Amino acid sequence: MSGLDIVLLGTGSPLPDPHRAGPSTLVRGEGLHLLVDAGRGVVMRLAGAGVIPPFLNAILLTHLHSDHICDLNDVITTHWVMSPVTVPLHVYGPVGTQVVIDGLLAMLAPDISYRINHHDDLNEAPHVIVTEVVPGDSFEVAGATVRVGGTNHLPVEPTVGFRITAHGVDVVLAGDGVPCEQLDDLVQDADAYVQTVLRADLVALVPRARFQDILDYHSTVQQAAETAERGRVRTLVLTHYVPAPGLGDYDEWRAMASPFSGTLVTGDDLTLCHVDPAP
Repeated sequence: MSGLDIVLLGTGSPLPDPHRAGPSTLVRGEGLHLLVDAGRGVVMRLAGAGVIPPFLNAILLTHLHSDHICDLNDVITTHWVMSPVTVPLHVYGPVGTQVVIDGLLAMLAPDISYRINHHDDLNEAPHVIVTEVVPGDSFEVAGATVRVGGTNHLPVEPTVGFRITAHGVDVVLAGDGVPCEQLDDLVQDADAYVQTVLRADLVALVPRARFQDILDYHSTVQQAAETAERGRVRTLVLTHYVPAPGLGDYDEWRAMASPFSGTLVTGDDLTLCHVDPAP
């Protein structure tokens, strides 16, 4: 199969929403299943996309904000329990990821001991291999080349984005953040670019300082569109909407992306975007 699928597993935010899981995206192609971030409800959304955790080649974490990793423990446990033999789960993320995984495994220790004591064919704890990455790194996963780039989500740091090259296309997943030179470099001439976005006009209506604070470290729809246009990106995919669009509201979000002249994709959880190689 040429090209890659981008599946928006979770398009929500930290605000609980019965219709949207937390931030997570699946990139898949022939023999390739990469999970980018692992927000609330990710395993259920993976199942909805026809993928179970043992199918995953790796998990890529853009940063360690809780809404992007809060169901990572579920991925680890389900990958472990559903695998017929011990299979390592590879996790790539920014510096600090090892501390998070160590903490998750410590939290899961009672459950791990229960399952090992109960099942004769389960005699090892989950085998999670962590690789901490920094901008400029690259690595290979299941035939894909993944390049690591810098992003700006200050005061959250370090944060990274990933450029996945496989099956004739380049897909960039930037996580949270605002436009910056490193992001411009990462998305340059990409076939698709997935960006979390907010509506500054709607956020500004909420009279609470804690909500207003998110304005200074998340891209607006227009900023994401401008980044994509500068980078000559073919397809811009919007996700992690703040606040979540209501029924029929996507037209307003799309109108705000008018600086972008390519193909624009918006949608609810499990929206699928297939990216073919450039003609």
